[in-house]
Amino acid sequence: MAYAGDFDEYKRLGEPEKVEKSEIWQTAIGLQQVDGLRPSEYLIKTAKLNIEGEITIYEVQDRLNSYYESKPARTADDRTEEADKVSARIAEILSEKTFSFSPVEYITLHKRLFAGIHKFAGKIRDYNISKKEWVLNGETVYYASADSIRAALDYDFGQEKTFVYKDINKEQIVEHITKFVSGLWQIHAFGEGNTRTTAVFIIKYLRTFGFTVTNDLFADHSWYFRNALVRANYNDYKNNIYSTLEYLKRFFGNLLLGESNTLRNRELRVSYDSGADVPVKTENVPVYVPVKRKDEILKMLLANPCLTADELAAVFSVTAKTIKRDFNAMKNDGMIKRIGSDKTGQWEIIK
Repeated sequence: MAYAGDFDEYKRLGEPEKVEKSEIWQTAIGLQQVDGLRPSEYLIKTAKLNIEGEITIYEVQDRLNSYYESKPARTADDRTEEADKVSARIAEILSEKTFSFSPVEYITLHKRLFAGIHKFAGKIRDYNISKKEWVLNGETVYYASADSIRAALDYDFGQEKTFVYKDINKEQIVEHITKFVSGLWQIHAFGEGNTRTTAVFIIKYLRTFGFTVTNDLFADHSWYFRNALVRANYNDYKNNIYSTLEYLKRFFGNLLLGESNTLRNRELRVSYDSGADVPVKTENVPVYVPVKRKDEILKMLLANPCLTADELAAVFSVTAKTIKRDFNAMKNDGMIKRIGSDKTGQWEIIK
């Protein structure tokens, strides 16, 4: 996680209020990575003032507004302002002890997160979408049609409200929650910000069951969380590829049951044998087939330009030093370039 170290000092101090605030900020910032976004150093400094009790969350937001009003015009591709403001809004929402389980709450949450950032904040999309996914080699999940979104939301929320949790064990709770989250995400009620909105909503919902879910998992593995949602909703029967909740269950098993499941993005990717051009399949779960590492790094950086050497090292089972050598070679070959600092910048694909 890009900013884990920035808040670890507060956990070491052990002051409950500061620990709670630091975990909330870690989660808020980590969730930006589902869309390849990275907040600024200014947000980190301002968040620390909030954790230390020097300013309120509302003062954080005021400072961010003033900061971006005074900054010169930015390129259309620069989404740092979005990352900063949405992080602060998530921190505010996760600090609140209020919640209502309903489609209205879900839609309102999207509006609170993206008001002033996206013109469609708090509005159900009225157009059909597709999204090229790295984990699907450029293919897309089939999302709900625009005409059916509201009915689909009402149905899923209605089914969940009538479900009885009382007589099932924790493992069964995890399996049920996994199915509900997968279905809610697949509706894709919003044109942008769907995964972040769903994640925050689910965190709030799970708290009503007494689960403590604001922790490092959402901060460190938000991209895995999104990729697991994709794999839970993708089928290609012709090539013997099937949707699977297994990866999402691993995530929620760690989150809710304290399990230690390994969460590797490479294991989620639908892979094909380049010679036979057919899926490699074991018990309906595609097996990762290594290809030229530089090509894979390029594809991953296209999907998430904020990926770090440490994160890529975990994917390829090599050292961070090896990945950094790859970065240097790719820069020398004119394939990529670094925008911003090593700590807060991101990669740009040149060719």
